[in-house]
This record gives sequence, C-alpha cells and structure tokens, in this order.
Amino acid sequence: MAQKSILLTALASCLLVCGPLSAQENDGFDLSSQRSESQHVLMVPGQKLDHKGLIINPTPHSLTLDPDGTLDFSGGIRLTEKQGKFAEEIGRILPTGQKGVKLTTDFGPEAAAEAGVKAVSGAYALNIGKKGIAITGYDERGVFYGIQTLRQIAESPIVRTDRGRRLPYLKINDYPDLPLRGVVEGFYGTPWPHAVRLSLIDFYGRFKMNSYLYGPKDDPYHSSPNWRQPYPEKEAQNIRELVEACNRNYVDFVWAIHPGQDIKWNEEDYGNLVHKFQLMYDLGVRSFAIFFDDISGEGTNPVKQVELLNRLNREFVQAKGDVSPLVVCPTDYSKLWANPTPQGSLSIYGQTLDPSVAVFWTGDAVCSDLTPETMEWLNSRIRRPGYYWWNYPVTDYVRHIIMQGPVYGLDTTLTADEVCGFASNPMEHGEASKLALYGVADYTWNIAAYNPIDNWERGIAELVPEAKEAYRTFAIHSCDTETGYRRAESWETETFRIGDYTPEQYDALLKEFEKIERVPAEMEAKCANAELLRELRPWLAEFGKLGTRGRKALELVKLYEAGDDAALWSAYVQNLMSDEDRKAYNAHKSGTMKLQPFYELTMDDIRDALYAKIAGKKPAAYKAVGTFPNLQTVLGKLMFDNDSTTFYTSGVSQKAGSWIGADLGDVREVSEIDILQGRNSTDDVDYFDHAILEYSEDGRTWLPLTDSLHKQYIVRWNGEPVKARYVRLRRLESSKTNWAAVRSFEVNPIRADRLGFRIETADSLAAKALYAFDEHPGTSVVSSGTFGFGIPANVSGYTLLLKPGPQGTPKLRQTDAEGAVLSETAIDAPLFRVKVAPGATKIELLGDMEIFEIIPE
Repeated sequence: MAQKSILLTALASCLLVCGPLSAQENDGFDLSSQRSESQHVLMVPGQKLDHKGLIINPTPHSLTLDPDGTLDFSGGIRLTEKQGKFAEEIGRILPTGQKGVKLTTDFGPEAAAEAGVKAVSGAYALNIGKKGIAITGYDERGVFYGIQTLRQIAESPIVRTDRGRRLPYLKINDYPDLPLRGVVEGFYGTPWPHAVRLSLIDFYGRFKMNSYLYGPKDDPYHSSPNWRQPYPEKEAQNIRELVEACNRNYVDFVWAIHPGQDIKWNEEDYGNLVHKFQLMYDLGVRSFAIFFDDISGEGTNPVKQVELLNRLNREFVQAKGDVSPLVVCPTDYSKLWANPTPQGSLSIYGQTLDPSVAVFWTGDAVCSDLTPETMEWLNSRIRRPGYYWWNYPVTDYVRHIIMQGPVYGLDTTLTADEVCGFASNPMEHGEASKLALYGVADYTWNIAAYNPIDNWERGIAELVPEAKEAYRTFAIHSCDTETGYRRAESWETETFRIGDYTPEQYDALLKEFEKIERVPAEMEAKCANAELLRELRPWLAEFGKLGTRGRKALELVKLYEAGDDAALWSAYVQNLMSDEDRKAYNAHKSGTMKLQPFYELTMDDIRDALYAKIAGKKPAAYKAVGTFPNLQTVLGKLMFDNDSTTFYTSGVSQKAGSWIGADLGDVREVSEIDILQGRNSTDDVDYFDHAILEYSEDGRTWLPLTDSLHKQYIVRWNGEPVKARYVRLRRLESSKTNWAAVRSFEVNPIRADRLGFRIETADSLAAKALYAFDEHPGTSVVSSGTFGFGIPANVSGYTLLLKPGPQGTPKLRQTDAEGAVLSETAIDAPLFRVKVAPGATKIELLGDMEIFEIIPE
C-alpha cells in the first residue's frame, strides 16, 4: 500500500512587531514543522465510486448486471425452499405475497457445487432473472447472506422507479475471504446496554459478519475476581437473549473469560473455569475464548496457559462435540512488548498449543495497522494464521474522542493463509461504532476489493440517510485520536496562517465553519436513529460551538489586518472560552487535527501579535517542541497552561533519543527552569526516569544544565543565566518504553521579588496576580475587588488588556504615596490605555474583571 503523508498546516507564532506573521525562520531545525500541526498520517486510500444506484455491502466478489432486464416485485416475494429455514427471515425484510415473484433457496455441498458456489461457509450465488430469484448457499449461512444481499438490492436507489419496484437482472457469486469476521466487545469503560447489543447483532447479520466476542473488561462476571461466580438471573437472561439474537443472524456468540489476574494453577480453579463454561453452555453459548491480556503475576505463565487451553480443548470442547474451537488472547498480544525469542510465550504457543486454538494479535503496537510483516512475525512463532484484534474504533484510551472516520490501514493483499480472522474492538458508543463496523464487514469479506473512502461514503448514507450531509460533515471532522493511533481527518479542509492565505482559502474555510455551526440542529431535526443521536449529542453540541469559534476567529483575522487594536481585543476576548466552556470542549472533542488547531493557534497568534505591537517585543509565550509528533498539536500547550492537573502525553512509546522541550521564541537569558514530569509525582510510569536538562541557542548545539537525573518527576534548575532559545529534557539510556507525560514546563517563571514593584490584592489571588505582569497575554487573573500595583519611576503609562466582568463597569484609580486619590476613571473598553498622573505611585483596578496583561510604557 502506497504511503502518503498529510501536511496539516496550521499557525506559527513567529511575530513581527507591527505586521503579519513572518515566514519560516531557519535557525537550527525545521521550525515550521515544529510549530505547525505537522503530522505524518497515512492518507485514506480509495475514491468515491458511482454505483449506478446499486449499493451492496460487503462488496461481492463477482457481480454481473444485465442493464436491460428488470423483474417487477411490487407484488412481493413468494418463497419456495426445500429446507424450510428462511420464511421468517424473508418476511422480516421483504414483502411477501401469494402472487409475488418466485424466490427459491437451497443449500448444501451438492447444490453449491452445481451452482458454482465456492466450498466455503457463507458462500452463495444469487440470480435474478425473468423466472424469478434463486439463492444457493454452500451452507445455511450462505443462503442467509444471499437474502441480505437481496434485501440491499431491493433497498437500493436503482429499484425506486416510477414503474413500480423492479429488481435488476443480475448474477452474483460471492464468498467471504476470512473465516472469522466480526467484533470483540473488549474495551474498558461502560459496557454496551442490552438494547444496543441486540441492535448491533442485527447489524452484524445484515452485513455478513459472523462473530461477536463478548468480553467487556468492566463486566465483573467476565473478569477477576468474579469470573468464578455465576451471572445473576437478569444478566444470565440477557446473555441467553444475545445468544438467540446471534443465532437468528448466523453470528457466533463467543463468550470470553478473563481470569488471568488471580487464577490459581490448580485443580480447584480449573474446576471453577469448567463450571463457568458449563453455566454459559447451559445459556446456549457454543463458542468460548480465554483472555490473558493486561495482567501481571503468575497468570502470565505461558506454559501454564497452554496446559490449561489444551486440557479445556480435550475435556470440554471436544467432549461436548458441538463447541467451536477455542480462541485465546495471549499476554504477549503486541509486538511492542512480546518476547521474540524461542523462549517467548508466542513461540511456546507455537510449539505446544493445540493447532485448532486461534491466537489473537494486535500487531506492532496495541493500536496499529494490519500488515503482512506483522502477521509473518507472529505466524512464524505461533505456527498458524493469527487472529487479528484491531483496536479500532475503540476509544477507551481517548474517551474524549468519538471515531467516525474511514476504516483503513488494513493491507489488501492478505488472505486466510496469513489471517484466520479479524475482530474490531469498537467504542463504548455502540451505535456510533456502526460506521466503522460497516467498513470492517466490507474489508473482511472481500479484502482485495476494499475501497476505504467509498465504503465510508456508503456507510454514511446507510446509517443516516435522512441527514447524510450533516452526518458526513460531523464524521469527516471526527476521525483523529489526537494522540497515539492518529487517523487522517478534515482532508477536504484547508487551514492557513493568518499572514499567508488567499481570498479563496478564506472564503472556503468560512463556509466550512458556517456549515459546521448548522450540523447539531440538522442532526436533531432529521436523524431517525434516536440512540445514535443520544450517543453523539455531547460531541455534536461542542462541534457546533467549534464552528462558531472558528468563524469568529476568521473575523478576527480581518480585524487584525484592519489595525484596529481596540476592536480586535474586544472581539478576541469574546471568542475565548470560559473555564466551563473549556471543560466541555476538552471532554468532547472533534476537529483535533485541523479545526481546533486553527481556532486555538489563530487566537494565540492574534493575541501575541497584538502584544508585540503594543509592547515592542515578543511575548513570553512558549511553544512545545521535541521528538514526539503530537507535541506540535494543541496538546503541547498543556505544558504551559499554569495548571498542574492537566498534562501533555506523548501517545507513543519513548525510546532512545526522545526529548521534550520549549521554544522560547527568541534567544533569552534563562536562569530558572521548573518541570513536572508524569501525570503525578509519586507512582506514574509515564516519564523519563533517566534524563538530562539541556539548552541551545540555535537548536543544533546543546549544552547541559544538569548532570544526569535519575527517577526525578520534579526537575528544577536555577543558576547563572545562560542564553537560550530552546531548553529540553532529553531521555538518556533506559529500559522504559512507556509514554511520556509532562504537567508543566516553566522557563523563567515570574516571581514577585523580581517585579520591582509591589502587588496588592486578596491573598487568594497572590499567586495568579503575577500573571498580569508575566509578559504573556495568554495567562490571566480574575479580580472582583481591588487589584493594586506600584508604579515604577520610569513608567509613563499603561495599556491594560482586560475582559470586564458582568458586575458593572470597572474603574481605575491613581493614588499618591500618602494614599490620596489623584484620578479615577471608568474602564470603558477591554483594551484600555492610561497615562500616569503626576505624583501617582500606585494604580488600583476596582471591580469585576479578568486581567490578561498590564503593559508599561
């Protein structure tokens, strides 16, 4: 598969004092890529096709269409079948009638051979001609799949004519590429509601998926410590109903158990396991899996795992006679940490595990693409084709994201000789997972013909036909994980830097943001799937707000160009998010690859440009740089937000040469650096446990500020000033392969004793009061009383960058050394300029306001 990259251009913050943003600087390494949303992401392959009104998913292997012949089925379907199996199914999906079109069904090896049907479970032939309709399956499942294809043909636009309902004459000969195709409910988080599971099982059947592995991590009777216990009556009845629903849809219900964290390798626990399997068997379960993933301790012993699996295979699976072969998820389910040697668990599986047992594998990492190379690496060790567990569209590691993008990153040359099966691990949002599962069904059925873009377009129209344009707009901007397994997003949208765009680019982006603003209302008014709408609603609400913010950011660009500082700042503060807005925005994100960066970085750039114009120097607004790709996203800003409860996380493993740093914008004197590593400072594993602090003027030559640091979450340095534009924390030799996280990265943090004047305010504001003078207009302090500060002798005036609060108009008062009031004036604009009154030694700001920066003249 050809590799492409998307260069997602966003905004830099290299500012001219009184002009538009400057071009790329070239002083060490590629600062353009370091400051932008540069992410190398595999482009979604394929293209939208014209299906001439005939929509079938999965894509059939062979379809011959007679463009001149049609069969009128306005009178319904009259079923003739030898085995009497499908009358109920036909009645569920197609109208029936005594004088309807004749539909004959047959299945079995002999009938299949005569019809030229491949000898594979699920294979079928469908013929529509002037004598009627004939479906022949290799087995019962094959006829069921032929009926699903007929249903889709009958629902296709090609049959909706003014001359009645007419099916096109055609011949289809079809079969699945992979024997196991489906879903593993294996995510962490809220398990699916029973009704959603039932809805999904119907969906699997409609689109020819044949496997549903039930293994939600937060089902207490699936995992430790309650795996030994029977399900309570209500939950047991739900399982029985799921099995029955799967049987109706020719889906294998595979019940998985996750006992490894506390299993004892003794007869008692073997008996507990067999007893639990028997209880599930009594509920109708005929397929079983054992998961040894995400555990520690004795349960990880591969020799003991194999002994258990082989014994279960002999004494339960084979003894029952009607139970499918076992499936296992090994502890070493990813190449990222699997032992590659002959002593590794995978090699032990290959040497001693019964060949009938299927072995799960997530690829080179927990979330990764399916490639021939990763399957060859696995299969050479386990000595059988692996069972691919694809951690997509699962979001249990990024629960603020909802994945609605295309299914891609899956090799289209693989066969059942390399992959025995494919299971998608979806989101906890079951209905919203259907768009991805529509693609999984297509890929696993006909691998070579899989067309990701076309499938995604068809899936949108299938799932929300009544609001497909609104749903498509939301979906195309809701594809990216923001960290880790990133996906292409917003590929039809072009963003730009505020100093480098054309009128056409501006108008196109404005039109897109206006369209985004309309999406929530359109989905509420038109989307017929109430459960899907319920799952999407929090994201749709924030998506619409993002459209408004993006549109207003574009308006700010024009105000910036007009040079009206007061109007610009007033509009800027109105387009900021409140703390409550920010919380909702972070909890339900869309547009993380282009839209959010455009909004956030445009706001930053305009703010910083205005400050530079007023102050005559760049602000102390630092940018994240380093070796991790997502440092250049808006996630990198979390290191500089003055909030130690938020953190940047790399989303990928640290390795030799990894580093995280700050670009200070220009060469400055640096005398103090404070860094908080990890998500906490006690027991977090995501940090550099062996590192060194370094600085550089040009990004090429680095000098040490510290000796090597061992297991230090808190890194603090101060000393004689050094000249630096870049500072970084670089990983030294370590065995760690965890992610890296940083809560704060402070360079020259402002201190009260360095100001040269005194701030007088409420004790509760003492720390944040410094933000008003930190030369960074992105920080602020909210004051609702009196905020006073001394006036240095060389200051003649101030420019105040404020946001007045709702409690009336704030005031500015100047007093002399004895406290006498020399002047008092209303602060009637967010950007307020004041001259120092003769004899004044202190200024007081009175009232309700947010103070971003007080800039002296």
